[in-house]
Amino acid sequence: MSSPATDRPPLLQRCRTRARAHLARLSPAGLIGALILFAAALGPSLTPRGPLFQGAAAGACAVCGYGIGAFVGWVLRATRLQWVPSPVWQRRLWWGGGALAVVVVVASLIVSNDWQHRLRDLMGMEQPSSAHSLTILVVALVVAWLVLTIARGLRRVARAATRLAGRWLPPVAARALAVTLVAVGTVLLLDGTLVAGSKALLSATYGELDAQTYADSVQPQQPERSGSPQSLSSWESLGREGRRFVSGGRTTAELAEVTAKTGLDLPVVEPIRVYAGLRSGDSLEETAQVVVDELDRTDAWDREALVVWTTTGTGWVDPSSADALEMLWGGNTAIAAMQYSYLPSWVSFVGDRGTPPDAGKALFEAVRARWEQLPPDDRPKLYVFGISLGSYGSQGAFSSLQDLEHRVDGAVWAGTPGFTPLWQDLTAARDAGSTQVAPVLDDGETVRWGLGLDGAGDVDLWSLGTAWDSPRVVYLQHASDGVIWWSPDLLLHRPDWLAEPRGPDVLPDVTWFPVASFWRLSIDLFVAGETPPGHGHNYHVEYADAWAAVATPPGWTDQATLVLRAEIAATESVA
Repeated sequence: MSSPATDRPPLLQRCRTRARAHLARLSPAGLIGALILFAAALGPSLTPRGPLFQGAAAGACAVCGYGIGAFVGWVLRATRLQWVPSPVWQRRLWWGGGALAVVVVVASLIVSNDWQHRLRDLMGMEQPSSAHSLTILVVALVVAWLVLTIARGLRRVARAATRLAGRWLPPVAARALAVTLVAVGTVLLLDGTLVAGSKALLSATYGELDAQTYADSVQPQQPERSGSPQSLSSWESLGREGRRFVSGGRTTAELAEVTAKTGLDLPVVEPIRVYAGLRSGDSLEETAQVVVDELDRTDAWDREALVVWTTTGTGWVDPSSADALEMLWGGNTAIAAMQYSYLPSWVSFVGDRGTPPDAGKALFEAVRARWEQLPPDDRPKLYVFGISLGSYGSQGAFSSLQDLEHRVDGAVWAGTPGFTPLWQDLTAARDAGSTQVAPVLDDGETVRWGLGLDGAGDVDLWSLGTAWDSPRVVYLQHASDGVIWWSPDLLLHRPDWLAEPRGPDVLPDVTWFPVASFWRLSIDLFVAGETPPGHGHNYHVEYADAWAAVATPPGWTDQATLVLRAEIAATESVA
């Protein structure tokens, strides 16, 4: 007599049975959609990325494709347009589809590996490991399985709710009510639990980081710096990025060496760096007033150049740009900045786009109000600067190009997010025949775009001629910077920059694909700053040309710009 254990089918057979049952529950049309968008997600993009990012993007796109395909299949069934094959043909189609899926997946991974290698060669980056493709596949499968499992769980909940509501309502009304309740409940759960919890966790984490100090940040003793013993802003109040800013920069001796190399006869003085941390005031206006008070204390109004500097989300001030400006003038400058958040820029990029322009406007208006009180012939030139979210925030102080021209002596903006209104308006108004990546506006009369570095490090701001009115405005933007080109419109619309010839550091086979292109650039946002200087969201040597053009000292020459480039290039790009 056999025991119950010996009556059970072998393990392999049980696994096959479960696998078939699992596959039978999958939508064939959904699998086709998943395969299509999985392959599309692995196509060429702007920035090389690690296998985890690439795998997550591919998995997310595969789930989107599955949802779209399953919906199409449902519509076909509802309209009775779907062909129902016989059991024999069903088996043949499953085997044939499986073989085709293997071919498509392998081919997609090969394509991904190819463009990654070519783009890394183009940008001078290290090549990935041999396990890169395998990791991508595993991560994509895990991401797709997790999201699909969650979606199926919600569907089961909706069906249970439908059966419950069906006791009192007609079938159609019961189903509509159940789906609505599950959808609303899911949104409330996400917003009230996951989103709120994530925000609280991020705030706590980055709040603790903001209270820390970088190992190389030492309290300055020069009275020209905020956080010094003479400062109105205490060292502790500046935040981590503020402390790094005021403790950084070149000494007067180092600035004198650079000035000697340029051949200019400029007085060398200690640069003024004033900064107010997030905790310096109860409002943006109060924090901005602390900055103005620091400008008064340091006699910043006697300097040749004063820059209102809008920081990124964490309060970061780009050291390469600050270094270029101070070397340009031998330290006869003042930089005024304040912190409006300690969360990273990508958090504000997604969830809080109101604070950066409010902060940029508050600081600029406060500084300019005090600046206007000075005699016109006895006050510094007034400039503005911002990079990334700081560029977006800085431009929030101006309603138009005409407003900008009447209120500043020049502007330098780098890596401007594509949702910035002023940048959008100026790019859209570009001269006929110029591209979205390298616009030309009014033949370069006021605004010029520096696309990136060529072999000599030139951003080619003077290709439109030397007749350049003041104030001068420079936008620095790389063709491979996903922060600039990301937009929800990518979901369904091809942008101009993907209809035009590609930029110098963008592969010619980068093309637009519905939904997938949006996901590719969304992933690019997280790795855009990990490229070498001169590519992606990493701006460095370009600041030499930008500041030399916008805030030009008397007697400045092209040879001096070459010296400035070399000095910036010799330093490390710091994020």
